[in-house]
Amino acid sequence: MPPSPTHLDASPVQEASDGAPALDRTLANLRRQRGWTLKGASEATGVSASTLSKIERRELSPTISTLQKLASGFGLDVIQLLTDREEPPRLVGRRSITRARQASVHQSKTCLNEVMCHDLKHKRMTPLRSVISARSVDDYAVWPKSDAEIFLFVLKGTLVVNSRLYQPMHLNEGDAMYYDASTEHLWTTAGPEDAEVLWIINNAH
Repeated sequence: MPPSPTHLDASPVQEASDGAPALDRTLANLRRQRGWTLKGASEATGVSASTLSKIERRELSPTISTLQKLASGFGLDVIQLLTDREEPPRLVGRRSITRARQASVHQSKTCLNEVMCHDLKHKRMTPLRSVISARSVDDYAVWPKSDAEIFLFVLKGTLVVNSRLYQPMHLNEGDAMYYDASTEHLWTTAGPEDAEVLWIINNAH
């Protein structure tokens, strides 16, 4: 995503490259802390109980959009969900720097997401860089959506924004788009090289 800034696929959930706990363990711990069943977590997050179960069993990898729904339902931001760490909000004079090749990397079947400034919690937005390897909407198990507003900028290649509402939109290197993610949508790459995209995701709960 971003995504999200944004799908669910059949590939195993990958361990974060920065040593953060795997998402399956984090979700199980969060449910246990709150005394929630899968049904209760589903009602709180808007993610189906069957999908939650598959994520916890490492059978599905969530997109940015699904991560946003999970984070919002548990009262966290996406970074807290991925790192399993909480800290009090610090809203004055904050800053975070991500050096080259030091982002928190999360790999799935259809994309590679690099979460930048992942050490800073309670952000009002989430910056990510993604490499989109999916070439067809058939690579996705579901069409995700979220309550977020998202800005994207294509760094390389050709990104195809597939939407239930609009015809597919091709965005080339240097093109930008700001959109409401509440309509079901998917991202694919057109052409021989994977599209590289910068996302800025509004963390509205």
